[in-house]
Amino acid sequence: MAEILQKDGTWVFDGDALRLTPGRDKNVGLLRKTLGELVVPLGALAGISFEQGKKTGRLRLRLRDGSDPLLHATGGRLTEPHDPYQLIVESDRYGVAEYFVDEVRGALLLDQVPADPVDSYLLPGPAVPLSVSAGDGTASFDGERIRLEWNWKTEDAKAAAGTRTLALTDITAVEWYPSVGLENGCLRFTVRNAPTKAPPKYDPNSVELWGFKKDPLMALVAAAVQARLPHPAAPAPEDVRPPEPKSLAASTAEDDHDALLRRLRELGELHRTGVLTDEEFAMAKQAVLKRM
Repeated sequence: MAEILQKDGTWVFDGDALRLTPGRDKNVGLLRKTLGELVVPLGALAGISFEQGKKTGRLRLRLRDGSDPLLHATGGRLTEPHDPYQLIVESDRYGVAEYFVDEVRGALLLDQVPADPVDSYLLPGPAVPLSVSAGDGTASFDGERIRLEWNWKTEDAKAAAGTRTLALTDITAVEWYPSVGLENGCLRFTVRNAPTKAPPKYDPNSVELWGFKKDPLMALVAAAVQARLPHPAAPAPEDVRPPEPKSLAASTAEDDHDALLRRLRELGELHRTGVLTDEEFAMAKQAVLKRM
């Protein structure tokens, strides 16, 4: 077993999985603290690296594409304090970090874990029910329905429509975007047969985010929904259709053909047992073949 303890968090590897526990340091992001301990199976890993700096270094995990609903819903847009797959390492623990990397890499080689994408989630996503308030609304998810409630900061036309309830079966995609510079972020749901290009401020299926402390928590809602949607890389279900009924003519022809084959077998048996002479068998056989 390999273990590294830091103010930023604790990582433990037991040969089969990594346990990532966030630390209590003030620099640990709110999303990591709320998410809590993550268990990452070895099969979900594409690689691990350690980068040294003058004062601190950084451990990084690279997951296989499509293995984690959180990474899929956020599209790699989680910033450093909120990314659960990074760990800040103090300079006096560089040797421990390098040993940790060697242990994980050795296990990946031993188990021959491929680094290619997967077509099913290998991590479960955040637990539900889940509710987060940020930006211009509150997003709640119970595993089957998403509920969007607006606050006093919501744009008037959007708020006038009232609370929005979306069934999971009507959702085709979910995305989380952080606020960057002067551009606001959002938690956006794409609803089946109702696409829209409206900005989040006016989109009744989006929560607009303005870059405040709780914005990253909306990524947990996105991940919880994403985990329960069909995996984007999963093979499409086969089109299973009942066989088409045969026409009466086709059924009759098939029945006649089977009867003639049985007659040929009967004639052959009579010929072998001596009931029919060679000449009689040849004539009867020819008559059956003509009918076929």
